[in-house]
Amino acid sequence: MLPLDFNEFREKVSTQFRPWHRSFQFWVRAVDIYTGYKVFQVRVNFEKDAAKREVMWENQHQLAADKIYNMCADLGGFFLKVAQIIGKPDLAPTAWVKKLVTLCDQAPATPYNVVKVVMEKELGQNIDELFDRFDVDPLGSASIAQVHRARLKGDKTDIVVKVQHPGVQDLMMTDIRNLQAFALYMQKTDIRFDLYSVTKEMETQIGYEFNFLREADAMEKIRRFLYENNKKSPVSVPRLIGNMNTRRVLLMEYIDGIPILGLGDEIAKRGINPEGKVAAAAKQNILKSLTLAYGQMILKSGFFHADPHPGNILICRGSQVALLDYGQVKDLPNQLRLGYASLVLALADNDPIRASESYRDLGIVTLSKCEDEQTELFRLAQTMFDTKLPPGVTMLQPFAEESSIKKVGVEAFPEELFSVLRTVHLLRGLSVGLGINYSCAEQWRPIAEEALYRAGRLTDKDLKTTSIRKRGFFRGLPGR
Repeated sequence: MLPLDFNEFREKVSTQFRPWHRSFQFWVRAVDIYTGYKVFQVRVNFEKDAAKREVMWENQHQLAADKIYNMCADLGGFFLKVAQIIGKPDLAPTAWVKKLVTLCDQAPATPYNVVKVVMEKELGQNIDELFDRFDVDPLGSASIAQVHRARLKGDKTDIVVKVQHPGVQDLMMTDIRNLQAFALYMQKTDIRFDLYSVTKEMETQIGYEFNFLREADAMEKIRRFLYENNKKSPVSVPRLIGNMNTRRVLLMEYIDGIPILGLGDEIAKRGINPEGKVAAAAKQNILKSLTLAYGQMILKSGFFHADPHPGNILICRGSQVALLDYGQVKDLPNQLRLGYASLVLALADNDPIRASESYRDLGIVTLSKCEDEQTELFRLAQTMFDTKLPPGVTMLQPFAEESSIKKVGVEAFPEELFSVLRTVHLLRGLSVGLGINYSCAEQWRPIAEEALYRAGRLTDKDLKTTSIRKRGFFRGLPGR
């Protein structure tokens, strides 16, 4: 009988029980946060003074923010992505945003000795044989992978090497299933929205992120599309390096820039007035570039980068924007792409009737008992699919009692449409952070018209964008 290796036995037991322990930690913390708000809602109703109620809400949000931050930071992995989704200035309370925004790229780094083993196993060569230089400390570490700056043997330019954390996939899938169970409960008790379908799409998308070969293909496809459809691509997309990429290691061009969250500090460091015309012009150019790129990807191609959170956006020289991390991409079916194009026109033209028709085309099923159903459906469309905030509003609070989501129940929401919804909300969060309130629907209007015209759903008489009609913008396009 072989002697029992206690350390090996302990590691096996730990590995088997880790998902159970992780699930327990999630439910204990999630229930604590949820019940804290439910008890507070009862307590705050006894306070008649509006100013005091506001202070009470701020204190409650701060208490919850600390708990949510600790949960996401301690559990890491998938919950860092949850923090990215909910920690946006247009959606979450200020206390939440201030706490959660610091979690971008703050996942614990895998030690270098483990990274070295992963790379040498994947690439089949010793790191010292491949690289002249390989920085031990990563540039950043996220939930699935971390990135290192390096230089290949014989090259004169630096590259970035993305290496997957070992052993994270099973834990992330456990996290997602726990969130799905919580989403089912929430949509039956508090929120009349098909949250379960949203979490199912998250499960699908995150599953794709563990295959870096798929990411490499997506990055190259989007790079080619943007460069072929513009005189100058609105955003920079990294080039792939060499032919050594594997499912767990990815080599790409190094792009020099600052994270968009550091833009304010960079402006101040250069002695530029953050409220002045120069800073305002730079911010507008950044948002214009991102909006154009996403409008073209979503409405013209249907294949788009679906994760524009601040950690994936760099600002380079001359306010040029670089878009990083193509692990989450989406290929919209034509029916959804054109249905969304129609909804964009409805939003841009302030047309509630067309918006209601677009719901049907997209497969969004709603249930409403409010008096002015059409108005509330349109408000819901604005909340979900446009970036513009109403006058005087800095935070949408979509789950407040007077919100459209409370008045109009969303019984069915196509899973594939979640990536569009999330992208629009991330763009809105960026615009709020930059201090610019704008409508992506209005900016995307010409692209939506082009998409519908090419598909034969609009005629020359239907075109409302006068400047485009006068220039004959669509004449001679393929398929016309």
